Amino acid sequence: MNTKDATPFPEQGDYLWDGSGPPDPEIQQLEGLLAQYGHDGRPLTVPEELPLAKRRRQQLAIRFAAAAVILVAVGGLAYVAYKSSRVSEAQVVWECVAVSGNPQIGSRTIVKESTGAKFRVGQTLVTDAGSRASIWQEDLGEIQVEPNSRVRLVQSGVDRKRIQLERGTIHAAIWAPPTEFVVDTPSATAVDLGCAYTLQVNADGSGTLRTTLGWVGFHLNGRDSFIPAGAMCLTRPGVGPDTPYFEDASAQFREALQAFDASEPGSDKREEQLTIVLGQARAKDALTLWHLLSRTSGAEREHVYDRLAVLVPPPHGVTRDGVLSLNRQMLDGYWDELGLGRISVWRMWEQSATPAS
Repeated sequence: MNTKDATPFPEQGDYLWDGSGPPDPEIQQLEGLLAQYGHDGRPLTVPEELPLAKRRRQQLAIRFAAAAVILVAVGGLAYVAYKSSRVSEAQVVWECVAVSGNPQIGSRTIVKESTGAKFRVGQTLVTDAGSRASIWQEDLGEIQVEPNSRVRLVQSGVDRKRIQLERGTIHAAIWAPPTEFVVDTPSATAVDLGCAYTLQVNADGSGTLRTTLGWVGFHLNGRDSFIPAGAMCLTRPGVGPDTPYFEDASAQFREALQAFDASEPGSDKREEQLTIVLGQARAKDALTLWHLLSRTSGAEREHVYDRLAVLVPPPHGVTRDGVLSLNRQMLDGYWDELGLGRISVWRMWEQSATPAS
């Protein structure tokens, strides 16, 4: 190939690149025509968008925002699912340590100096006369198990943990949300409503529940007792929870109430004991009278209501006739007036679970 042919217009090469070298007349003429479109050094001004372009841009922005919301929602659901699975895994196993003596889980003996043992669903923890144990789950709380007790772990799910106290005594300190922790006994089911309490079961299946913080629901076959802090409740096999009362009530009040619960309906003794209970009742004992409304009928219920209305007047919308007919909405409204905890928490539990009985 000819070298001259390979480098056409060599004399204009430098001028085209950097302005040096001899100029070409045709190129200078072209430069003159284009000069008016050259940059004058002022900042670039962007013209206002056309309406159609602006609408399209807004539509794109909305679509991007919607997509972002969907991504966040999906990510959030994924996180919740992940967390739930992790929580579920964590709640399958509880921790157990010996506080004193040598408690047992199945055939395994737990030594006090050891790091403890795992307590799994289906296993039973047994303490003898010389041993005590502590079981806990990080999302639930801690349960101290006293000597001569048998505790079986029944359920340990994300939103329900359940043990069975066959005999003996436990002290529960629960920080899980209300209704998550349930204890079955031979004569009633205890439902934690945000509290600390002691539950004792005797050899014959009877028991006692004492609440020190918050309140507890006690249940058997539709018979409910609510035990706030400072109160206690007895329970009997085949009957369920008796009428709860505050432990600082007068001795006459407590004795008469227990005799009333054990007496036959319609008996002279029952009427006599109810008269003592109503006469000894303080405003604080409205707790007991509220429960007696559903444990009496006819003239007995009327006497209970009239005394309760004197001690704690019924709230607006709650009528005598409604309470005497055991209208649940009115009974619930009256309970809330006592300031011992919102009964709606219990109603939600009733709807979400069927307690063992």
